[in-house]
Amino acid sequence: MGLTPVEAADVVVAVRGRRLLDGVSLDVRAGEVLALVGPNGAGKSTLLAALAGDRAVAAGVVRVDGRPVGDVRPLALARLRAVLPQRNPVAFPFTVREIVTMGRAPWTGTPAEDEDDEAVAEALDRAEVTALADRPYSELSGGEQARTALARVLAQRTPVLMLDEPTAALDVRHQEQIMALARDRAGAGVAVLVVLHDLGLAAAHADRVAVLADGRLVAAGPPDDVCTAELLTRVYRHEVEVFPHPRTGRPVVLPVRQGGL
Repeated sequence: MGLTPVEAADVVVAVRGRRLLDGVSLDVRAGEVLALVGPNGAGKSTLLAALAGDRAVAAGVVRVDGRPVGDVRPLALARLRAVLPQRNPVAFPFTVREIVTMGRAPWTGTPAEDEDDEAVAEALDRAEVTALADRPYSELSGGEQARTALARVLAQRTPVLMLDEPTAALDVRHQEQIMALARDRAGAGVAVLVVLHDLGLAAAHADRVAVLADGRLVAAGPPDDVCTAELLTRVYRHEVEVFPHPRTGRPVVLPVRQGGL
């Protein structure tokens, strides 16, 4: 894969005449974390699904490794990108280890199958669910299920990683752990796209931040350029303040609260 393994060009996604995405152009680059942020209903999950090849576009094109995503067979696509959706329902009493092992399915019958045991063990460890490996997924807490689902996509070992709100059900330590994992994967050359609601996490960990609003791309660039009080206040329709972190210099984003709170 090249430096731009996934890209959208003038993408439109529409449902019953309503445009969920309206002319969005965005690339996901190898070796970086791209955070996708925006208000509820902005089109973040829709864009991730389109980039992953899981949602058809009405206009424009999504390319994966230089090819229109529709021309890539599902098995080949599963070897190129791993996707963590917002929800991960499991209907049968699989154990955590069995769930994570499912991430290796695209490599069955290939030389990479020899890496299955190593990949699963490494993913369990990275997501801190090794101790849960033999427990049924259905008996886990919401946060434990989220980390198990993450381990599954890590075990897939693809050059593109797409994560839809991976920190939503997690405590502060595990939120930071997930973003550190994203940074680690980017450091290894993986292209990482992560949808986030937490602007602080996006500003602290992403190489670039892309802001969506009403299905349109409002801004994309380094956190210092994109995470400004003026832009975020306008997009979220709530006043925010932005100041540099005293140690890292990265933008810190906080809502302005009334009443001195």
